[in-house]
Amino acid sequence: MNTKQHSLQRAGNSSSNRLGIGIDYGTSNSAAAIFDGTHVTVVNLEPHAKVMPSATYINREYQIVTGQAAIDEYVSSNTGRTVELSAEILGEGRTTTGQTGDHGLPEEASTSLIYGQSLVDGGQQGRLFRGIKRLLGNNESQRLMVFDKPFRLVALITPLLIRIRRTIEAQLPLGINPTPVIDHACIGHPVNFEGSQNDRNRAALSALSESYGYAEFNRQSFYPEPNAAALSYLYANPQLQTKTLLAVDFGGGTLDLCVIKHTNEDFEVVATHGIGLGGDHIDQLLFRELIFPLLGKGERWRRAGEDREIETLFPFEEYEDLLLNWAVSYMLNQNKYTTPLHQRIQDGDEASTKFQRLYDLIKNNHSYLVFQLLKDLKAELSHSESARLDIPELDIELTLTRAQFETMISSLMAKFEQAIDDTLTRAAIQSSDIELVIRTGGSSLIPAVKRVLEERFPGKVVEHDPFTSVAAGLAIAEYLGASHTESQT
Repeated sequence: MNTKQHSLQRAGNSSSNRLGIGIDYGTSNSAAAIFDGTHVTVVNLEPHAKVMPSATYINREYQIVTGQAAIDEYVSSNTGRTVELSAEILGEGRTTTGQTGDHGLPEEASTSLIYGQSLVDGGQQGRLFRGIKRLLGNNESQRLMVFDKPFRLVALITPLLIRIRRTIEAQLPLGINPTPVIDHACIGHPVNFEGSQNDRNRAALSALSESYGYAEFNRQSFYPEPNAAALSYLYANPQLQTKTLLAVDFGGGTLDLCVIKHTNEDFEVVATHGIGLGGDHIDQLLFRELIFPLLGKGERWRRAGEDREIETLFPFEEYEDLLLNWAVSYMLNQNKYTTPLHQRIQDGDEASTKFQRLYDLIKNNHSYLVFQLLKDLKAELSHSESARLDIPELDIELTLTRAQFETMISSLMAKFEQAIDDTLTRAAIQSSDIELVIRTGGSSLIPAVKRVLEERFPGKVVEHDPFTSVAAGLAIAEYLGASHTESQT
């Protein structure tokens, strides 16, 4: 076990205007908090919300919009737009006629353009980037094309962080004089970043650090996200007598866990563990299970061959990945995708209605709408035994019971339980040794998740600020000096 001791007492003597700043830049959403030594203030990153979508939109003039406005701009610019791809022109080429001219030089034939393999969407108004955090641990994904310019991942993250810094400055607690300079922050990170390279955690933290530097957070420290959630709970409950705690942070992109031993005003991180499992994976599973069959998956189609009619399954698999990744689903609005749909709709049978739905979804860029309504459905099932999914734009209306939902996600729940087992193994303890379980993160609100934890740790599970506990803990960690400059993974 690799342990590290921390204190819940303030580190050193501090002036009254000292602040701890915590920033939880997440795969799906971001949050920020301020700690003044007594109170935690969660910053409103959106006009009417504390949580901001981790989204960046760049238009053709390279103007940048972030947060919910980025998503709104993307949806608006792609609704009803037909995608027309053309091959990228690399240059000109000339051939010869095979004859020699007057000056002893080969005679040139007509000039032709040389096309590359990449295709350009000439009508695209802008690019939306979300989930960039998942790419930070991959060497091969460190640059993404934005029209004709390559953008490093850090350049796509930086605008979000600049907005967060400015929003923090605008919402500083009153009565602090002189106003402190916000050039420092405690940066949250998952236990393990996604990626294939061996040093993915170090590479991802390096990229994050660079982005924060460009956003003028010049004094940086790092802290694992599940540790931060546990710290904010311990600070909010100073009389807690519990000795051994398990923190479970089940968010939108990752599942992160840590075991902590708590004694009076000190705590020791005994073990951490994290896997790529989150609410986004559940949303995609719901899309597959509930929506795909209503869009034509599994249906057959007939078309004329040279000497006979051919009947096969409709090639729905060609649409699936783009449907499941709503930020690029506008790419389905190309003739190679819509023409087969037109042909299949003309059959006029019962399944034609399904393909008309798929066509309407593509033409009106409704993938984002569907995902939002699936999130609402999932949330409704957290406090109701059944929920209704109503998408009038696609003529979809259905009811899903909590039991049906839990059957759908059973394979993901098995991964969740295995992650708990692996964490306890790393800590060299049994389930019975855990005295308190701190449950946080948006996906921790799912009843199946609650039940797994209650069955494993009966009477020991508490819920703690699902969407802002990490940001609060990061702010406290920086103030107390518990954060550090190296990853604790």
